[in-house]
Amino acid sequence: MFRPFPPIFLALAMAVIPVAAAVPGQHWVASWTASVQGPYPTGNASAQPNLSLVFPVPSSGARDQSFRLIVRPDVWGSQARIRLSNAFGAAPVTFDGVFAGIQMSGAALMKGTNRPVLFQGKRAITIQPGDSAWSDPVSLAVLNAAQLAGRKLAVSFHIASESGPMTWHAKALTTSYISGGPGSGSKSADEGEASFPNPTTSWYFLDAVDMMMPAATHAIVAFGDSITDGTASTLNGDDRWPDVLSRRVHAAYGDRLSVVNAGIGGNQIVGPAAYSSAAPFSGGPSALQRLDRDVLSLSGVGALIWLEGINDFSRNGNASAEAVETGMKEGVARLRAKLPGIKLIGATVTSALGSTAGTPEQDEKRKTLNSFIRTSGLFDGVADFDKATGDPATGGLRAEFVPESTTGGAGDKLHPNRLGYLAMGMAVDIVSLKPGGAR
Repeated sequence: MFRPFPPIFLALAMAVIPVAAAVPGQHWVASWTASVQGPYPTGNASAQPNLSLVFPVPSSGARDQSFRLIVRPDVWGSQARIRLSNAFGAAPVTFDGVFAGIQMSGAALMKGTNRPVLFQGKRAITIQPGDSAWSDPVSLAVLNAAQLAGRKLAVSFHIASESGPMTWHAKALTTSYISGGPGSGSKSADEGEASFPNPTTSWYFLDAVDMMMPAATHAIVAFGDSITDGTASTLNGDDRWPDVLSRRVHAAYGDRLSVVNAGIGGNQIVGPAAYSSAAPFSGGPSALQRLDRDVLSLSGVGALIWLEGINDFSRNGNASAEAVETGMKEGVARLRAKLPGIKLIGATVTSALGSTAGTPEQDEKRKTLNSFIRTSGLFDGVADFDKATGDPATGGLRAEFVPESTTGGAGDKLHPNRLGYLAMGMAVDIVSLKPGGAR
């Protein structure tokens, strides 16, 4: 029988743990993810400040600058590790002065929590173009597990030499911080906010955080496009539908499940046909092209909820319903082959009628795909987001779900607002996701 994770060395200072350390009866589980989508600034950021003085030449990337990226782990364990990515870079990138600490507020950290993160025992690592690297384990033992729940982790690092194109995730909808323009220096060890004056609403280079958790714990991956990424939800509100789902499963099952977000704004299942860093697409590589990196390489994955297809039917995609169904079949086959026993939930696609992606012809394709998701038997279960958000009288989103929540405005009739994401997160059958041994 599963027993709650014990308190994590209350009031002890954090310490680096050797890479070979192992915890009997436990394993790594993805606790936070941000699917990287291309080289900055290709993508669809939300509420992004003007970064022209911070990164004056986007193709040159960062030079002698420090980043403080704010992320919210979905579960906390006795040890953590981070993954840095240069997936879409054109040159090797050297990271030094990598630290992890607990955010207090803004760019400021809780005193005494910022500790160095090593890579194979070293304080610096060079990552080649197309590659990524996991850090050594690091203890985050400053509060107990219950006190850490809901808190945010600050991952800081310095890039000394010019990075070239920066691998990033555009739509963080979370404020992170940068030290300043080129030449602003190595500031990662600083726990105060003065060293990080420049805000950004995107994440750079960092694409995963793992926690060491009991063996029965596994991750649920929310895989999709901007409606999973959270477009039109509130900035720093953590109210995308996967966030709502996370709060529900933790209330029901404690830390036996972790919910992580692998959405990319503009993503398609089968398009674009080709993707490269030299010729990027704003929605990133297709779902099928990124499946290995963004799902199969993650730790402790036990379930996946797939919501995608609307962008395939837009004028940028123009795919047939049959092509998207075939793509879903291919993706599901690969997931089941690589992760035997994974639980796969197909999510019906929400209406975009009246938007740029919602002509009557496109809506017919959406309805055809939804019928396939509901009736084909391809998935182990269905999350009927279309039913949860649609207005039967108009065929579009319910009126109260349209006004956008990030900066205000009328909304685009494609992306649900905070109310719509709440309805979606509440529509998932969490009993179907119940971990083994849970009551």
